[in-house]
Amino acid sequence: MKPLSPDSISAPFGNYSHGIAAGPVLVTSGQLALGADGAIPEDITEQSRMCFDAVLAILAEDGLDASDVLRFSAFVTRREDMKPYMAVRDEVCAGLAVKPASTLMIVSGFTRPEFLVEVEALALRRG
Repeated sequence: MKPLSPDSISAPFGNYSHGIAAGPVLVTSGQLALGADGAIPEDITEQSRMCFDAVLAILAEDGLDASDVLRFSAFVTRREDMKPYMAVRDEVCAGLAVKPASTLMIVSGFTRPEFLVEVEALALRRG
């Protein structure tokens, strides 16, 4: 197994890896919208973009991209944030011949109340 923690995203909050590559499988930890400077955007759309950017950076560290994703799983804290989140997910997946499976759940909250969304991915190296 190979741990993945790109320098381009905030360090993990605890003793874990942002991602793990194990043979052909890559799994990411849930990614939150925390900038390198500690800033958290107030807007759900911007938070969603930051989460996907972090997930894609983890994939890229092992030579993968969105086309290798089998499933995106996401968690939002407010029902009204489902559509803006899905719009960002759809942007990320727009050019993909095969769209990843997707799960979206509404949760009561995250480690800090400012966080509105968390995104994780499961990917498979092909060939």
